[in-house]
Amino acid sequence: MTQFTPSLPPLHHQITPLLQNPNIMNKNQIPRPRPWPAACFPTTSKALSNFGDANCMEQLLVHCANAIETNDVTLAQQILWVLNNIAPPDGDSNQRLASGFLRALTARAAKTGTCKMLVPAGGTNLSIDTHRFNVIELANFVDLTPWHRFGFTAANAAILEATEGFSVIHIVDLSLTHCMQIPTLVDAIASRNYHEVPPPIIKLTVAADASFRDNIPPMLDLSYDELGAKLVNFARSRNMVMEFRVVSSSYRDGFAGLIEHLRVQQQHFVYAAESRTTPSEALVINCHMMLHYIPDETLSDTTGLTSFLYDSSSLAASSAVSVTPTSSLRSLFLKSLRGLDPTVVILVDEDADLTSNNLVCRLRSAFNYLWIPYDTVDTFLPRGSKQRQWYEADICWKIENVIAHEGVQRVERVEPKNRWEQRMKNASFQGVAFSEDSVAEVKAMLDEHAAGWGLKKEDEHIVLTWKGHNVVFASAWLPA
Repeated sequence: MTQFTPSLPPLHHQITPLLQNPNIMNKNQIPRPRPWPAACFPTTSKALSNFGDANCMEQLLVHCANAIETNDVTLAQQILWVLNNIAPPDGDSNQRLASGFLRALTARAAKTGTCKMLVPAGGTNLSIDTHRFNVIELANFVDLTPWHRFGFTAANAAILEATEGFSVIHIVDLSLTHCMQIPTLVDAIASRNYHEVPPPIIKLTVAADASFRDNIPPMLDLSYDELGAKLVNFARSRNMVMEFRVVSSSYRDGFAGLIEHLRVQQQHFVYAAESRTTPSEALVINCHMMLHYIPDETLSDTTGLTSFLYDSSSLAASSAVSVTPTSSLRSLFLKSLRGLDPTVVILVDEDADLTSNNLVCRLRSAFNYLWIPYDTVDTFLPRGSKQRQWYEADICWKIENVIAHEGVQRVERVEPKNRWEQRMKNASFQGVAFSEDSVAEVKAMLDEHAAGWGLKKEDEHIVLTWKGHNVVFASAWLPA
C-alpha cells in the first residue's frame, strides 16, 4: 500500500481542485446522509489504508456511481477524493483495477448533470494511450497470455477435424485480433499427410470496418489488404494456396454486408458444383471475441436501433429469417449463419455479463471480472515494460467503454456462455464436444503459462479459468 502523510495528499489523477477537501459542499447542494458513518471518511494514512482491499474499493465505486447518477456532486467528490488516494495507477493489481474504474467514473461525471463540475472547466486529460500494433508486435502480444491463445488452440483443433477431406476450406474470420490465429491454422493444415492428393485451397474472408479497426483495441497499424498480402505470402511459404478477400461490413448492422456476400458466393458455388460429382468446399465461421459487439436486446430497448435496421431490411432481408419485436441483431445474425449451412461454427468469447442497462449492476459485474487481467499480468510482464503499458491501456479502454458510455457508443456488451448457448440453440445449431486430442492440445498450451490458468469442461464446451474463475469459453457448433 502506498504511504500517505497525515495531511491531505496531492491527487494522483488530478481530477479537480474540488477534491482536495472532501467536506466542501456546493452551496446549492442539499445535504444528504452518507452511506457510511462520517468516521469512515479518512484524513490520515492509517485510515486510508483500511480502504485498500478489493471489496471496500468495489463498494466505494458503487456508491460513487450512484452519486453521479443522482447528481449528488458532494457525495461524488467525497468518494472520488478517497479513491484518488487509495487507488494509484501504479499500485498493486487491486489498486490499478480501481484506478481504471475511477478514471471511467470521472469520464462519466464529466458529461452528467451537475457532476460536470467535478472536472475543471479547462478539461482534464482522461484519454487512454492505446497502442497501434504492427503485425509482429500483435502476434507476440497475443501469445503472452492464454486469453486469446486458448480460443485459437481450441478453434484450430476443431476446424482441422471438421474440414478433413475437403478440397477447399473457406474460413470466415470474425476475430478481434485481426487474423492472428490464421498462421498457426495454416501451419496445421499444411502439416497434414495428403497421400499424394493436393492440399486444400484456403479461402479467407474477413469483414472490414475501418471505425472498428481504428478505435477498438487491439488496433493494427496496416490495412486489411496489406495484412492479406502477408497472409497469402505466409501460406505460399508453406506450399499452400490462399485466396484472401475483404468484405466491407460492420458489427453495427449485424454484419449484414458479409452475410449477403456469403449468400451470393454460396449460390455461385452451388451452381458451379452441379457439374461436379461432389461439392467439397467447407464453410467455417470462426467467431473470436467479436460477436459481443453486435447490438443486443439491451441496446435495442433503449435506442430503437434494431427496429430501424429491421425496417431497412438489411440483415433480415438478406437472410430471409423471421423477425419479432423481441429479436436482436445477434439472434438474427446467428439465424442468418444457419441459413448458410456452415460446416462448423466456432464461438469463443469472454464469460461475463456486461449488458445491463443499470450502471451499478454493470460496474459490479465488470469489477468482478476485470480483476483477472490485472491479477495475471504480474506473471508474464514486468513493471514498467512497454507491453505491460499497452496491455493495461487496453483494459482501461474496456472499463471506460463499459462504465462511461451509453447507447451505440457502449460497444463492450459481453454476455455469458449460457446466453450464447441458448442463442445458438434457438438458431438451430447443436453443440459438438471437443475431442480428447483437442483438449489435450489446449492443456499442453496452458502448461506454457503460469500455474493459475486452468481448463474445465462444461457440457460440450471448454472454459479457460484463472484461479478457478471462468475467463473465456470455447464452443463448436454444427447445424442441427
